[in-house]
Amino acid sequence: MKYTVLIEKAPNSYGAYAPDLPGCGAAAETRDEVIELIREAIEFHLEGLRRDGDPVPPPHTTAIEVEVPLAAQVNMQAAV
Repeated sequence: MKYTVLIEKAPNSYGAYAPDLPGCGAAAETRDEVIELIREAIEFHLEGLRRDGDPVPPPHTTAIEVEVPLAAQVNMQAAV
């Protein structure tokens, strides 16, 4: 199975979570580390669901990147 994972950069670390698996997340100092940890966290999470007799949610979340003009980015920052 392939689950969508979102990775967020914080000032001194990275966080990752799988939207289709509530409560499944990881944090690490580097992007590579957080990718490895979220992979392990997903495996552990799915094992726990199976062990407890709970259904394993199918992956349904997808992600895309949307490019916007620089002018729109500047206007959004000014509004904040």
